[in-house]
Amino acid sequence: MGVIALAVLVPVSGLLRIDPKAGAFVVLNRQIWFSDFFLTFGLWVTLASGLVLLYSAAGTVFCGWACPQNTLAEWANNMTHKLLGKRAEVSMNGAAPRVAAAKNKLVNWVLLGLAVLAAAMLFALIPLLYFYPPAMVWHFMTLQHDASLAPSLYWIYTVGVLILFVDIAVIRHFWCRFSCIYRVWQHTFKTKQTLHVVYDAARSDECAKCNYCATACFIELDPRKTDIYDSCINCGECIDACNRLHARKGGNGLLRFEMGKRSATKEGVRYGRVSLFARSKWAVAFSILGISMFAWGLWTYQPYHVVVDHAEIQKNGIIQNYRIAVTNKLYQPTAMAVSVKGLPQGSYKLSANKFNLPSAGRKILNLDISPSLKRGIYGVWVTVTSKEGWKGRFRFEHFSQQGQ
Repeated sequence: MGVIALAVLVPVSGLLRIDPKAGAFVVLNRQIWFSDFFLTFGLWVTLASGLVLLYSAAGTVFCGWACPQNTLAEWANNMTHKLLGKRAEVSMNGAAPRVAAAKNKLVNWVLLGLAVLAAAMLFALIPLLYFYPPAMVWHFMTLQHDASLAPSLYWIYTVGVLILFVDIAVIRHFWCRFSCIYRVWQHTFKTKQTLHVVYDAARSDECAKCNYCATACFIELDPRKTDIYDSCINCGECIDACNRLHARKGGNGLLRFEMGKRSATKEGVRYGRVSLFARSKWAVAFSILGISMFAWGLWTYQPYHVVVDHAEIQKNGIIQNYRIAVTNKLYQPTAMAVSVKGLPQGSYKLSANKFNLPSAGRKILNLDISPSLKRGIYGVWVTVTSKEGWKGRFRFEHFSQQGQ
């Protein structure tokens, strides 16, 4: 649930999202352009290094403890058990759902369907937050008109709800067991020392004729026979099941988590720690590099962009009019001032000396140069200053040949 909450907070806080209107990637409420290479590349290196370190140390623990798909599947299973019986099961193996006779009523099926539909409608809103600000998503939810929302968005949302409804109602853990590519990707970083489930074979007599741990595993593994590249996701359900069973007799279970060489000896654990350090030092080094690049990218980030281009060409081929385009890469409005140097006073005209720049918007000013300007080449500097103290300059050369 914490991961789901984080998935909502990341775009809402402006930490990471996409602006489809501007066609820009947004980090910390800043539009990221190609010129902001250090910021984006540093962020990518940091995330990639951290994930590699996680996979190497804990394996597929993301699937067992953080995956939203498995969270929804567990919630759907719990709702099914409450409404259709403790042994009720919905699976894709072709068998009919097992439902308790006392709870096989229409009202229970309707309640389960409405609960799944409500969950699908709620979670289908999360992807929208990565493309639209919360205010626009609220307008979408309350059916208020907003020109910034694509007309086809309701159809896209409907398709998303239908996909999630089928996923929660029918697919559930089937996706994790047979279709998840991300789980396969995590497997490529597993080694003998990665976190895994260990079985105490010395107490195997206490395990005779018992398969409670295997029954608790929705991946349908036998936790007593785990291997490096099996499908285990380190969720710990088998460990909890075994502990609950032995707790009735005041004992401990036969399963536990362990990080290190697949051996119960202290030497094996020590070897695993040394090996983990050897494998992780490169990931840590790249993480430090990524953080440094990201910090440098933030330090050198230019929140505004200024460019000057000619507006039109006169009949005689001489350029007299220019456009000053100022772009705001931040998602907050500001006030700007413009000045021009390099031209004699009275030989040019600005459409505005001061203007307000909208949030993540653009403003275009006109610079008209008198055709009677003395013949020659003039180096012109256009300086734009924000109220926060930012200053941007753009230089171009103007050629005048009509004046005397």
